[in-house]
Amino acid sequence: MAIATFKRYEKKYLITKEQLDEIMPSLLEYMELDPFCVGGKEYRIYSIYYDTDNHDIIRQNSSKPYYKEKMRIRSYYDRKDPEDKIFMEIKKKSGGQGNKRRIKLKIKEIEPFVNDGILPETHDYLSAQVAKELAYFLKNNKVHPALYVQYDRLALFGKEDKNFRMTFDRNVRTRRNNFQFGESDEDELLLPGGEYIMEIKILGAMPLWLTHLLSEHNLFSRGFSKYGVKYKQDAQNRQLNYNMTDKNGNSVDFDYFKDLY
Repeated sequence: MAIATFKRYEKKYLITKEQLDEIMPSLLEYMELDPFCVGGKEYRIYSIYYDTDNHDIIRQNSSKPYYKEKMRIRSYYDRKDPEDKIFMEIKKKSGGQGNKRRIKLKIKEIEPFVNDGILPETHDYLSAQVAKELAYFLKNNKVHPALYVQYDRLALFGKEDKNFRMTFDRNVRTRRNNFQFGESDEDELLLPGGEYIMEIKILGAMPLWLTHLLSEHNLFSRGFSKYGVKYKQDAQNRQLNYNMTDKNGNSVDFDYFKDLY
């Protein structure tokens, strides 16, 4: 059975290809490549984030609350057939500690679940519980596909602690239309070429050797959400659509409410 729940602390960094090349020999003394990195190569991740018409979920998360959550579907292959299986995930963070829970379902089960609350087929107790948790989220949030995100990942696991993990994501591409797994002419790069999102995922304290390595190379953590960064970019450039009306039923943007105060 696929792992259905994760709980860990996550720290993110923005690094260059040159910095990655500098620290990789030291990392490989204590860590080894993820089995999905066949031949030392990256693997691709495809995700679709869900949100409301007014982007309520990402707006709330971007305000840096103590508790936040988001929902997405994810695949590690270019899936399009209705019978293909992918993951549906709900990711939560409370006080800096992350918790990710997910189920595997068929592509054809997604819309009935999201739009009509029809639970997907599950075959074990834990998956059934996670499906109910997702159903509760969907009941309280009228969501639909909001952002497609695709990137290439290099991943490492600790040799002694398999729960200790580091990932390096590059070539991050996004789009707000055509919500199918795979590249599109509409894709836009989120980061400049040659820049990586490095993430440290760990259940307990960071190893001392890694603390020294990060300090030696002047690498400092910063908050970074692929969905959040794209939302802020589009909001700043006024490229987002909203579904809001004034008291007379006329369509308005957020500026309308700002001008009332």
